[in-house]
Amino acid sequence: MKRSIRHGLHVLITASLCGAVCLSPYGTDDLSPGEIFPGDEWTWAGSPEALGWSSEKLATARDYADTIGTAAVMIIDDGIVVDGWGDVTRNYHCHSMRKSLLSALYGIYVAEGTIDVSKTLAELEIDEETPLTETEKQATVSDLLKARSGVYLPAAGEASSMLAARPERGSHAPGAFWYYNNWDFNALGTIFEQETGEESIYEAFRVQIAEPIGMQDYHPERLAYSYVDYSMHPYYGFDVSTRDLARFGLLYLREGRWNDRQVLPQEWVRESTAPSSAIGTDRGYGYMWWTGTAGGLFPHVNVAGDSYYAAGYRGHRVVVLPYRDLVVVHRVDTFREMNEVSDEEFGVLLWRILDAAGETEIGEAPFIEWASGVRLDRDALRATIPGSRLSGWDGPTPVTVMNHPDSELSILFDGTATFDGTWSVEGDAYCVDVPDADHIGGCFHAVLDGVDLRLFGPDGTLAYRFTIDPRASTARDTSAGERE
Repeated sequence: MKRSIRHGLHVLITASLCGAVCLSPYGTDDLSPGEIFPGDEWTWAGSPEALGWSSEKLATARDYADTIGTAAVMIIDDGIVVDGWGDVTRNYHCHSMRKSLLSALYGIYVAEGTIDVSKTLAELEIDEETPLTETEKQATVSDLLKARSGVYLPAAGEASSMLAARPERGSHAPGAFWYYNNWDFNALGTIFEQETGEESIYEAFRVQIAEPIGMQDYHPERLAYSYVDYSMHPYYGFDVSTRDLARFGLLYLREGRWNDRQVLPQEWVRESTAPSSAIGTDRGYGYMWWTGTAGGLFPHVNVAGDSYYAAGYRGHRVVVLPYRDLVVVHRVDTFREMNEVSDEEFGVLLWRILDAAGETEIGEAPFIEWASGVRLDRDALRATIPGSRLSGWDGPTPVTVMNHPDSELSILFDGTATFDGTWSVEGDAYCVDVPDADHIGGCFHAVLDGVDLRLFGPDGTLAYRFTIDPRASTARDTSAGERE
């Protein structure tokens, strides 16, 4: 019933906005869910209420986005823009969202038989400046798409987190272990050009995807690969606008169809956005797409069905929620240093957006005034924090915070001691100072519900969720991990 009401509203609003020429190839009266597409320009709802959304709650979401450093957002409900803000025409860096763009291209050439994903690196004669071993050469194209190559070598464009988490070379056979690996992603670019004979990834994307779906701001002539002397395989960075990424997200929501053209193979869209690797509770990784359901998509928000997203450094996101016919694009101005929106912050923003959509099964409200449990005052914090071990997650990576009795603090990522700092209690807040990590630290109000410890920022918004074990040993020579 809810979908039918929304569809009826979509028909009315599309008819009123299209005028004599509708943006769908179908007659306005015959539109069904999944058949509304933008033409030369996006169709914007006359008001969010016309599609069953709350303007008031969307305004709250926008206000929150402003506090966390969001640069631009677009929210697409069944092909119509419900809301958007920021400069949606500006071509920001995509960072690691580039991988999902290449995944889409692969689907086209795999379907036509130009690329065989079962071929090995040996068969393709793919090597590296540091020569690959015979075992490493047995990795297939499919292994690389899934980030399971077993090749652990330096690569262009790596983040510090990739370096910290990189397994020892030779520690895992091809196909046996998932590791978010820029070597795999960059080598896929080399393989794509080699096997297809295309001039570049950028030009192929223009012809095969950008032009068919009407991207408005895509300029391949302004894009270039980035090379390093220690790898044969360059970094293929993309700059794409928010409104163009919204088209890309809608293309996936429509399972590769754009109007009456099947731009991407439907089966590839389904296969590539399904989890090939489980990397946490209700969370996975497909073919260069992140996947999740329930509470596994992002922290602090539940989604009611299998969903997926493209992710880029410091907070770029293209989120596709098929069960809700919804696409959310989130951009950060990474041309500015230290501008970052964490997974936790984006999870709160997505909660606010889904709340504005009228969704109710989205999890506990991530705000301190609605939190269940006991809010810890100064005395309770001093009784709880010293000697405690806090266990949580940073995306797919398990994180442990060791609060040593001497006010020293250690942070371990996936069991490896990565940062040192100090903790303190200031007033009714638990404060953390980590000098070597600009994105970690601050003062938080704490709510304890059994062993569930939630930390809220000064504005009362949920920042972190941990499980607390106050009896765990926090000796400085902890066996949980050693600094690299």
